[in-house]
Amino acid sequence: MGGGRGDRVPLLDLREVDETQVSVVGGKAAHLGGLSRIDGIRVPAGFCVTTDAFRRVLAQTPSIDDRLDQLSHLNPDDREAIRTLSAQIRRSVEETAIPGDLAAAISGALARFDERAAYAVRSSATAEDTPTASFAGQQDTYLNVVGPEAVLRHISRCWASLFTERAVIYRLRNGIDHRTVQMAVVVQLMVFPDASGILFTADPVTGNRKVATVDASFGLGEALVSGLVNPDVFTVRDGEVVAGTVAVKQRAVTALPGGGTREVAIDRQRQEQPALTQAQVVRLVRLGRRIEAHFGRPQDIEWCLVDDDFQIVQSRPITTLFPIPAADDQENHVYLSVGHQQMMTDAMRPLGLSMWQLTAMAPMREAGGRLFVDATRLLAAPASRAGFLELAGKSDPLMGDALETLLDRGDFVPTLPDDGSPGKPTTGGASASVETDPAIVTELIARSEASIAALRRDIATVTGPALFDFLLTAFQEHKRVLGDPLNMQAIMAGIEATWWLNDRLHEWLGEKNAADTLTLSAPGNITSEMGLALLDVADVIRPHPEVVTFLQRAAHDGVAHDDFLDDLPTVAGGAEARAAITAYLDRYGMRCVGEIDITRPRWSERPGTLLPVLLDNIKLFEPGAARQRFEQGRQQAQQKAQEVLTRLRALPDGDQKADETARMIDRVRTFIGYREYPKYDIISRYFVYKQALMAEAERLVHAGVLAETADVFSLTFQEFHEGVRTQRVDDELIRQRRDAFRSYQALTPPRVLTSDGEAITGAYRRDDVPAGALAGVPVSAGTVEGRARVLLDMAQADLEAGDILVTAHTDPSWTPLFVGIAGLVTEVGGLMTHGAVIAREYGLPAVVSVLDATRLIRDGQRIRVHGSDGYVEILP
Repeated sequence: MGGGRGDRVPLLDLREVDETQVSVVGGKAAHLGGLSRIDGIRVPAGFCVTTDAFRRVLAQTPSIDDRLDQLSHLNPDDREAIRTLSAQIRRSVEETAIPGDLAAAISGALARFDERAAYAVRSSATAEDTPTASFAGQQDTYLNVVGPEAVLRHISRCWASLFTERAVIYRLRNGIDHRTVQMAVVVQLMVFPDASGILFTADPVTGNRKVATVDASFGLGEALVSGLVNPDVFTVRDGEVVAGTVAVKQRAVTALPGGGTREVAIDRQRQEQPALTQAQVVRLVRLGRRIEAHFGRPQDIEWCLVDDDFQIVQSRPITTLFPIPAADDQENHVYLSVGHQQMMTDAMRPLGLSMWQLTAMAPMREAGGRLFVDATRLLAAPASRAGFLELAGKSDPLMGDALETLLDRGDFVPTLPDDGSPGKPTTGGASASVETDPAIVTELIARSEASIAALRRDIATVTGPALFDFLLTAFQEHKRVLGDPLNMQAIMAGIEATWWLNDRLHEWLGEKNAADTLTLSAPGNITSEMGLALLDVADVIRPHPEVVTFLQRAAHDGVAHDDFLDDLPTVAGGAEARAAITAYLDRYGMRCVGEIDITRPRWSERPGTLLPVLLDNIKLFEPGAARQRFEQGRQQAQQKAQEVLTRLRALPDGDQKADETARMIDRVRTFIGYREYPKYDIISRYFVYKQALMAEAERLVHAGVLAETADVFSLTFQEFHEGVRTQRVDDELIRQRRDAFRSYQALTPPRVLTSDGEAITGAYRRDDVPAGALAGVPVSAGTVEGRARVLLDMAQADLEAGDILVTAHTDPSWTPLFVGIAGLVTEVGGLMTHGAVIAREYGLPAVVSVLDATRLIRDGQRIRVHGSDGYVEILP
């Protein structure tokens, strides 16, 4: 129809189109063209008005450039401004005349069909139906369009629909430039179906790729899409309908003879009949599997049934499914989220992922910008299963329940012969060989500091390809320090002593979470010291009002002005303030939110991140608050210990119980602070690695190999190495990785993911939570009521006294905020994760692992946190 395939061709037959031509025909047409090439798949005949035609018309639209500029600067929440401006643009596009040669070409294409034929005229944008963004429902479709004049009019409407309010907001929220999205239009012969609906080749709720679901109703699919009817729903697995619900279908949408559609009532005797037979459902799913195989990923397929023959009118990727880690076999696998253990479930860039994989103590697989460990073998062997489930449940009860749920099915995880793996963890014996001696912690820290000092010294002179060889050796030292048996024993000594105290004192005295108070202000906790140290910085700054004003202005300007430290000495007291902040950064500047991802900017690289918290400390606290808080916690712990021991001695065998408990209190206070040090060691090394790697990235930029240093974040460590060696990088790969990362940011990683793609969430099976309250894990005792401050970004902190922090997850970098809050609620975490440990150190009532807390609790609401019982009440 149009000759060649260049983007100067105004029309292309759908049979000339395939998935490589999205820039020419848009996502919908590209998929339809691909579908038409699959053996056994029927697609209604038609053609595509290409993006070249759209560009010609848009170029003739009055004032379009100015209006697009205005549109790009609007806030996505300013609905009124978007509504007004987008309506003006749509009106202008629709009123712009289609060039005569283009109108003639379209009329000629229509003449190939019966002059009485009706058509579906459908938008096909270049940014829709891609693997990373479906844009479903963002532009318009018109059904049963009759006659060339009506087709031309509706083509103009499709072009204009690129600027519907919902499409504009979608692009603004997803950072997509309005000018980069072009609109093609599909014109297809209209199908008048007996039934229609949607086929998902994977379960859209659970993600299970082995399960397909079919929604079906009578007549045109618009009845289903618009919500006019409840569809029949069928679930198919292994070529068999395993579940089905037949709805009462009172209405349908059908085509009118002269064009357009209407609602009609369905005969009463047909209302409860299934729209498809089970044999038809199975046949449809078989076609869907063929389509899925062609496109290489699960599909959302719109279908029509005409005289027992299926026609496919659209197929797009299901973009909401969480990807599955790649495996080199066809066996069943159970994957556990690393991010839920590390309190950082955000997507990571390729360099961050590969660096964590290279330095981690266990093999990890990547999917959706996150890392997972394969727990199949531990779950399959009876000797290791019970212990692993107990450990998982203690670490994250929702993860533990998800694993139990999967195992209860009995058909996914195989039972393997025991391989000598350890069984059930003990609550005190495993690290009994480590004496309760503070010198052990002192020695471990000294070893770490010496190793990091050697790393800094030795890496200083290594550049080019040799740097990457050096780092691979450094990673082995990194893992040797972390894997030192004494290191692991010291960590477990504190954790197991906590478990012992909580279990025994609950059994003997009815005390809930007694260790929470007994570990207040435990010595040697590098993370809690970091929060208190920022209070000391506030003490230095508070007497200098000019410095406070200067910092307030810098904080208001945002992190783009991270050079504020250079200008600070120009105000009275600024030199002293700068020295205090710089000293803090020298000690803790390698930290940042999401610190396990080496690509995240560190505090030393972006010190403005700390300003909101520092200013809150100046506002909320009196001088000397750090020492006062630490001493107050230490005294509370001491008093609690005396109280507990006194009560124990009054029991039968009380002296023995008291003596055992005293030893465990001593043990927990000796070792629990060290729980935080290994992470500090890791992140300290990461900053050294990063500084060396970014110096290499700078060299690549200067050599013209990279456009900017941040491009290396989209490469794996190995690809970065190769780029330095060859002085070449794949710019297209970097672009694809950036697009993929943006799409991964919108996904929520599951705690447990199977190789079938099923995401298993887990649940709290408790009857002790009041109606309407949000259940979670009690990790720090006490009850507190206050204003919820829902924060997803630490840099947005603006706290008042008594506020309760509600956030998705808190790694150690959030600790400076903890000194200014009254309680803590997070969506992720367990008894021994960083946020829980620091909450106990500071005496903050805390509940973690509260599903959807940041969505269910609104910023500013009053809430009550029950840190001993593990639930949160939203107050009226």
